[in-house]
Amino acid sequence: MIKFELVTLSGTKLKDEVYELRLPTPDGEIGVFKDHMPLVSIASPGIIKVRAKATTPDDLMDYYVTNGGVLEIMDNHVRMLVDEADHSDELNEAEVKKAHEHALKLKSEAKDQKSLDQAQAQLDRSAIRLKVAELKRRRKKY
Repeated sequence: MIKFELVTLSGTKLKDEVYELRLPTPDGEIGVFKDHMPLVSIASPGIIKVRAKATTPDDLMDYYVTNGGVLEIMDNHVRMLVDEADHSDELNEAEVKKAHEHALKLKSEAKDQKSLDQAQAQLDRSAIRLKVAELKRRRKKY
């Protein structure tokens, strides 16, 4: 098992032993299992996927959305430090869709590069949150 700590600016979001993690990095998603090699990396905006036990099926994994941060893997301990992380159960799909539509509108109305960059950042964030909300909806079907 891996000891996993997910720490946000507001405190520890998750501290538990897990079987597998899938973490977003600049080079793509990495899978982390017991005895993973030591690593320090930037955590990219994306989805943190947590498999609690070896027998947990893919559709019952826990999902967290994050806007990025840093991660450290050492001695079967993974620590992620991020500004924010929301569990799929904390997301309201209707609100996430509304935020995504608002970001699309901001992007289409951007008048300069700074406004365009800010709108794109909001759009990227809302797209990831939408994906996690969709995963949550699929999970409820089971």
